[in-house]
Amino acid sequence: MRPILTHIAQQVRELDASADFYARYCGMRIIHRRARDGRAHVIWLAEPGKEDDFIIVLISGGRGEPQAEDDYGHLGFAMDSRAEVDAVAERARAEGCLVWPPREEPYPVGYYCGVRDPDGRFVEFSYGQPLGPGAPTRRDAG
Repeated sequence: MRPILTHIAQQVRELDASADFYARYCGMRIIHRRARDGRAHVIWLAEPGKEDDFIIVLISGGRGEPQAEDDYGHLGFAMDSRAEVDAVAERARAEGCLVWPPREEPYPVGYYCGVRDPDGRFVEFSYGQPLGPGAPTRRDAG
């Protein structure tokens, strides 16, 4: 059997703030919550309808070390349109967490913006990449 990627786990400083961010910006929802010593310790998040395929696990106790501006590591979320990318960017700008304003890059990157989560990690919102909504066919990509 080949390995199948099922989750990414990351430690966070403030569990509820991080879960709220991923719910508001990424449309994810809590599917599991586990406590230790009477306090939430682990939260599993999933996209609706994909609970059995892939999750993000948030674990309390992180240090909240923000990424450097030249570190392009990120989680990537596909959007249905450029307008949705723009809407995320505007919300992030208003909330002070926009990292990369919307921009267009040659295929396969597409149109995207970047947002900083409560722990300082980058999250990308894109349209037109070869994955997810808005993915052009290989024929369209040239």
